[in-house]
Amino acid sequence: MDVDLTIVIPALNEGPNLELLLPDLKAVLNGIGISWEVLIVTREHDIGTRGAAERGGARVLNQTEPGYGGAVICGFAAARGRYVMTMDADLSHPPTFIKDMWDKRDQAEVIVASRYVPGGSADMPWTRYILSRVLNMFFCRGLGLRIHDISSGYRLYRKSALDGQKFRAHDFDILQEILVRAHAEGWRLAEVPFVYKPRVHGSSHARLFKFGLAYLRTFWSLWGLRNSIMAADYDDRAYDSAIPLQRYWQRSRYRYVTRMIGGEGEVLDVGCGSSRVIGALPEGSIGLDILIRKLRYSRKFSRPLVQGSAFGLPFADQSFSCVLCSQVIEHVPKDPLVLDEICRVVRDGGRLVLGTPDYSRWEWLLTERLYGFFKPGGYADEHIAHYTREELTRLLAERGFALDETRYIMRGELILAFRKRLRASTNGTPGVEKAGGLSSGALAAHNCHAVGPAVIQVRER
Repeated sequence: MDVDLTIVIPALNEGPNLELLLPDLKAVLNGIGISWEVLIVTREHDIGTRGAAERGGARVLNQTEPGYGGAVICGFAAARGRYVMTMDADLSHPPTFIKDMWDKRDQAEVIVASRYVPGGSADMPWTRYILSRVLNMFFCRGLGLRIHDISSGYRLYRKSALDGQKFRAHDFDILQEILVRAHAEGWRLAEVPFVYKPRVHGSSHARLFKFGLAYLRTFWSLWGLRNSIMAADYDDRAYDSAIPLQRYWQRSRYRYVTRMIGGEGEVLDVGCGSSRVIGALPEGSIGLDILIRKLRYSRKFSRPLVQGSAFGLPFADQSFSCVLCSQVIEHVPKDPLVLDEICRVVRDGGRLVLGTPDYSRWEWLLTERLYGFFKPGGYADEHIAHYTREELTRLLAERGFALDETRYIMRGELILAFRKRLRASTNGTPGVEKAGGLSSGALAAHNCHAVGPAVIQVRER
């Protein structure tokens, strides 16, 4: 039987609380009108918890990995639902709030019950409240997440956002790791105001010093991920980077590229990543990238998106009046097929905008060394094909393109605009071969993986 929702509850010595929680939980879930299961994760020796869970109709899982994180990972692995919810067993997470999160499930792939957004609150001792706020501020600001309550364990996940993830944390720091990894994969995060109440029976299992060290280790590992080019929002986030040079570079690139494609009609952005250029593309344009995480994130720009490779573009010849390929060709081997494919889909008389570092300029060589030193994990380590302005001009001329315009960013990054020459028609006069640009509705006809705002939602449920 298909299961709509799995409730995962880590519970250690929580028998008295489960006796109260499970009947209310069952009533709420039945009232929503969905198929569900409840998983209680505990130790084999915890007889009280196991007995209360079985009397309440829950399935009991034997926790093998240590800590709160180990219990959560165990529950994720066993969950059968299309959605997975985590909640505490101590009655601080009232079951009645489940419906609030369930009703918001289409807004994001991860829904957090948040104490620290307008409408939310936390009934706790002031010392614990201050520590909680400091922890959340440290992680959220340090890792660039627009979430206010990153330590809340009351959450609703779409199961596909958890599948394939390998979590390393085994204490309460897994809560931060899950959110950061989900965001790095391009999944959407959202918060719902929540009123937190203290536990009814027993005491908290959190220990300040032990978990403080775990939080620091996890923060450091996640910091590397958040600042890696593999993070789904790397390009978008760089536009507002705290590093002045990176911010200037991204904004200069945006300014030059948007001006060069302006007025050229529908654009194919090859290797679009998560750049803000996507949001500036004219109607009818399409973004293409090989990485699904980048495309998931880029749904926010409300443009049709396609997963595909520059080595085999899933479009007919001369499909677009303008093709943009910025910061792509240096990341792949110098295979002529890439330029052949990019040129193939440009209409006669159309424009090609190509951006890549100019490795004939000492300014770029110096910039790359400095960037690699100050921004380890950034693009400097990923450039495997080195081009020059003269080389690209020659290669594009061989493919029927004439250089229109040249721009540099700090005399290092090269942005070139080419015009595809018109071919003569059969009657001897110049002409343009008929070829229509592809609208989002035509994507299916070209056997490509469309991931527009509506399509990706259906495909990844």
